[in-house]
Amino acid sequence: MTLDPPDPLSVTEVSSTEFARIFSQRARQLCWFLGSGSSASAGIPTGWDMIVEFKTRLYCAASNLGRNEVDPSDPVWLERLVAYFDGANGMPPAGDPGEYSAAFEMMFPNAADRRTFIDAAVRKGVPSFGHRVLASLITNDLVRCLYTTNFDPLIERSTVVTDELVDSAERAHLVVGALDSIDRAARAVGEETWPVLLKLHGDYQSVELKNTSIELQEQDMQLRQLLVDTVAGSGLVVIGYSGRDESIMDALDDAVAKPEGLPAGLWWVSRPTERPLPRVEQLLSSASERGIKPRVVRAENFDELMGDIERELDLPVALSGHINQIRSDPIVRPVALPTTEGAQFPALRCSALEVLAMPTSATEIALSEPMTSTQARRIIRGADVWVTAASRGTTLVAFGSDESIDSAFGPLGGKIVGPVPLNPVDDMVDRGLLYDALTRAIARRRPVRAILRGRGHSLIVQPPDKDRSDRRASDDAAQLADLEASYQTSLVGTVPNLERPFAETIAVRLEEWEGRWWCVFEPYTWVDLPRRPTDNEDALADARAFVEARGIAADWRRERWARRYNPWWNGAIGAWAKLIAPEARTELSTHHFDTPGIRGDFVLSWTTAWARPNRSDSTWRAQ
Repeated sequence: MTLDPPDPLSVTEVSSTEFARIFSQRARQLCWFLGSGSSASAGIPTGWDMIVEFKTRLYCAASNLGRNEVDPSDPVWLERLVAYFDGANGMPPAGDPGEYSAAFEMMFPNAADRRTFIDAAVRKGVPSFGHRVLASLITNDLVRCLYTTNFDPLIERSTVVTDELVDSAERAHLVVGALDSIDRAARAVGEETWPVLLKLHGDYQSVELKNTSIELQEQDMQLRQLLVDTVAGSGLVVIGYSGRDESIMDALDDAVAKPEGLPAGLWWVSRPTERPLPRVEQLLSSASERGIKPRVVRAENFDELMGDIERELDLPVALSGHINQIRSDPIVRPVALPTTEGAQFPALRCSALEVLAMPTSATEIALSEPMTSTQARRIIRGADVWVTAASRGTTLVAFGSDESIDSAFGPLGGKIVGPVPLNPVDDMVDRGLLYDALTRAIARRRPVRAILRGRGHSLIVQPPDKDRSDRRASDDAAQLADLEASYQTSLVGTVPNLERPFAETIAVRLEEWEGRWWCVFEPYTWVDLPRRPTDNEDALADARAFVEARGIAADWRRERWARRYNPWWNGAIGAWAKLIAPEARTELSTHHFDTPGIRGDFVLSWTTAWARPNRSDSTWRAQ
């Protein structure tokens, strides 16, 4: 059964760098709400981590398996765990807001045991880079009011350290309020004795920890009212929080419902490839209906967002030095590239081709109302035109003929403004547009099909039908000849014992390093598995069948790739490189037309990065 993809988000998405620029102007107008995800890099398990661990241990007990026999980090095992507890075996449906508390109660029915578990978990935590930045913001009076569902003391511990780095008159003296110190919290908020940190589920040493469904429903009304009042009169940034607690989400609903509430906006931070839970989408939609203009901020994690914010600010030298002490070393470091012809060995070959040229501008389209990139793609498909577009909220940037763009968006009030410069280094929307365009440009006139997805794009081999004898089929077969020779097996077929089609594939990325852009590709085998159904009475049985199918496919893939060693990889990388860029300067266009517009033109080198040297000249040509 094939299902339509979920409806696109109805709110505008912004990058972490965009939010950082906005924060630098609105810092003192924003309250912060931090969930368990903000402490993940500090070594404390998130709510999702605990859900998975609890389900794993409960599954092992029910199945008479040892804990070391089940690996939830393996996608196949994770799917089995999800299917086993999806609305069954004492658990609510997967993704339900009550999933965390239900799993916690099943694992530890006794409240004292739950406190012991939490105590052991939070003691493992060490303040992360993000905590140092946040504490520096608090000490510098840029963050005044914080709420958290976390039990750990990382924020207050970090702020004590940053306070000691500045003059005594400039110290923040963070006030911390929890379930056993409500009066202190209420007095600090009422008298605006900033900064204030309010711990909605209790401090980890508190007797009154709140972490089960019944307890959460009895969330202290005074703390909730403080949350509603402070948030409604300012703005709110939510990070590391899934929205699984009904009592807290109800409080946020109340804040959104207040007349002229959240004047500084509602900013919900989410990973680039993740969609907020339905309960969160409901809150964002409600805020939008009341004119609050919510935004989904796309950031990989808490540390990344804090790093972007820190780069936008001019903090005191002592605080900047404190942050830089644990700033992560760059994963990629500059090295001197060879300038002379190298020896035959050793050689390190990377599956990357240099992008010698790419578009510097795109067509800007003004919209009558905000639109997401997903919505834009649906509109383009509905208009049956060939356009590549990305959303900036109230505007789009696009490649394609002006005629096609107007055909798609003109009926909806969209108007072409003209060309606009692209900045893929700093602007994730521009980089995403170029990523989409490059993938499509490679697929044009090649026997591959482009698959564009939020978690990464792919090019899937599509050889011509063997019964075809036309020139196009002949050209396609010739382009695949080297690839077939290097793989030494069929590029497409059917997975044994599964009867699902497979095809050799590459994942494609667009990456920048030291001012040079690269088309990076990674070979893998794609299997056409059915989508998991969720809207029929047999959903659980179908989910289990889906998990079984994934297991069969995973085992078959591992066996297929097990004996592909370095010589095989050298040949495969060379064959893919030749298919992508058969000429020294391979020119590609995302679109082709003779009327006004911007086509999206790229130029790729046929040289793989650090490939085997070619002694016939001084280049490092892909062979």
